[in-house]
Amino acid sequence: GIKVDKIKKEYRLMEIRAAPEPTNDEMIVEGYAIRFNEPAVFDVFGKEYREVIDPGALDGADMRDVPFKYNHSDSVMIMARTRNKTLELIPDENGLFIRAKLANTTAGRDLYELIRRGDIDKMSFAFTVAEDGDEYDRKTRTRTIKRIKKIWDVAAVDTPAYDTTSISARSFFELESEKEREALERAERRKRLLIMTYF
Repeated sequence: GIKVDKIKKEYRLMEIRAAPEPTNDEMIVEGYAIRFNEPAVFDVFGKEYREVIDPGALDGADMRDVPFKYNHSDSVMIMARTRNKTLELIPDENGLFIRAKLANTTAGRDLYELIRRGDIDKMSFAFTVAEDGDEYDRKTRTRTIKRIKKIWDVAAVDTPAYDTTSISARSFFELESEKEREALERAERRKRLLIMTYF
């Protein structure tokens, strides 16, 4: 499914895993939410597009209060949070590493077990790009994100709602023809109608 936000949030996928050696019965999961200079490939409308996050993209980004969620859902309780230091966001030369101590709740224990077994092995993060914070190279069809304005949340996801073949990805690249623009607008209208119908 496609989520429509008033603020233009973007979502990307990376891998998540249970920490190899749990200590003090803590349920710790970790992984890179962002990897710098590693192109993500989008196949949309039969064309290949790339996106790269620049190593300086997190400079000045708002990461003050970031929750760790399941499926980006507001209807499931938060599993960890930067505000109380149960979620750590650790920028390094490779990207943004996250380490979360999951809450010792039924939902937290269930999520930890599913991650530990490998049933859930993907993490998604929600972010917005700063104004003029990205560049697009038409020749290589590559978008470079230079500055992220805010990280909204990180989430363990079972079925990626924002996969790389989704038409939503195309809206973040410069449209190359009026025909593509019209096709995107029609698809966006269909999405909104579906969301209004089912939600």
